[in-house]
Amino acid sequence: MDYEAIKLEISDDGVATLTLNRPEALNAWNGPMSFEFEHAIKALDLNDDVRVVVVTGAGRAFCAGADLSGGEDSFSTADAESGESKRAKRAASFENAFWPYMMRKPVIAAVNGHGIGVGITLPMTCDVRFVAEDAKLQFAFTRRGLLPELGSHAIVPRVVGLSRAADLILTGRIFSGREAAELGIASKALPAAAVLPAALEHAREYLAAAPASVAISKRLLWDSISPGILPTMQREAPLFKWTADQADSKEGIMSFMEKRPPKWNLRPSKDLPEKI
Repeated sequence: MDYEAIKLEISDDGVATLTLNRPEALNAWNGPMSFEFEHAIKALDLNDDVRVVVVTGAGRAFCAGADLSGGEDSFSTADAESGESKRAKRAASFENAFWPYMMRKPVIAAVNGHGIGVGITLPMTCDVRFVAEDAKLQFAFTRRGLLPELGSHAIVPRVVGLSRAADLILTGRIFSGREAAELGIASKALPAAAVLPAALEHAREYLAAAPASVAISKRLLWDSISPGILPTMQREAPLFKWTADQADSKEGIMSFMEKRPPKWNLRPSKDLPEKI
């Protein structure tokens, strides 16, 4: 398959480098990138000649989050042709998609620059993260009237502990790559130019290990996360859709784009969905 939103290179010794490749948009995540990314990692998972995968971004950012070029319609739910929810489709696709933690080989995230929204939740589904020390990282969802995806409510507390996860997820605050390493979100924080070379060097550490043993151990490690990533995704998806259907999500996007404080409308005492 010819990719446009990503770039894929495989070295002779079996290290694959998958690059998010929309540098003009700071690698903002859109439909084509999502489709191509999943296609690529599925193919890499089936390729026994590939032993390790490194995921990085082209240009000065890793991923600036979801593509918001549609303004408040970026999170629109009404599909003019079918009347179905675009957001429901996106939530379902995230819930049912194939992600790095599902692969049978190690995946290293080389977060070479800013990682916002999916730009940090995606690396959390990788096994190891190297980050640029001056990168801005942010689980920005609550500041957009939304919720983190990709099993973040299961993965992040297991990686950094409940209190630190609550701080990062509930505030949606920006934190640096340097702080990410201090918190344990990242294994190492390095100068931006050193992130990918260091990740590639580290990737070769896995080449001495038996691939089948690595695959089994990886599965056991990820399956140990309780209550499990997939059940968490199955709860996140409808709740993500619900938040995206509310006025707060449009306000979150527009206030961000207009660089003004948001005016939230939903009341936790009365306006939450019945089943959470």
